[in-house]
Amino acid sequence: MKTYVFRVVADIEEDVFRDIEILGSQNFEDLHDMIIESFDFTGDQMASFYMSDENWDKGEEIGLMDMGFEEEQGPRMMNVTTIKEMVNEKNQKILYLYDFLRMWIFYVEFFEERDFKEGTRYPRCIREAGLSPEETSKEIPDLTEGMFDEEPKKKSQQDEIDDILNEYSDNEFGEESEGEGHENIDDYDF
Repeated sequence: MKTYVFRVVADIEEDVFRDIEILGSQNFEDLHDMIIESFDFTGDQMASFYMSDENWDKGEEIGLMDMGFEEEQGPRMMNVTTIKEMVNEKNQKILYLYDFLRMWIFYVEFFEERDFKEGTRYPRCIREAGLSPEETSKEIPDLTEGMFDEEPKKKSQQDEIDDILNEYSDNEFGEESEGEGHENIDDYDF
């Protein structure tokens, strides 16, 4: 039986990575749990893996939870998708996103295949470089920024009436007709 060794690099300024060894028969949820553990994160946020190409472009998603709606099928799920099912070539690249508000991004690359060692617990972190970032060190962006900065100007009743009257004082081309404008109801011939 073979194991897979992945290098997991945190997308931060400092050089921080973990090498994780996992059995091919284990699933992506096992890999997710080991990444969380090796970076000292809490693991209480949503996460997804994305199979990637050599440019790290997002491909097929493998989600932590079933995100399908009714009859629509969602992405593959981590707990039923094995490593050997999705990873079949050296240097296979995978993006791992954790906490969709803080957007922790990890670059995961398969770089070595090893022989299984009897009595060894898998998955396991076999190498650490750099200090783990604080999980809460990334700011959660204010998604409402700018939406409520300015109180909407309350129109007076007269302003609303004027708006309605002005709307109907223009012809279909938005221009007033010459000589046909009426300022007062008394100007109408009945």
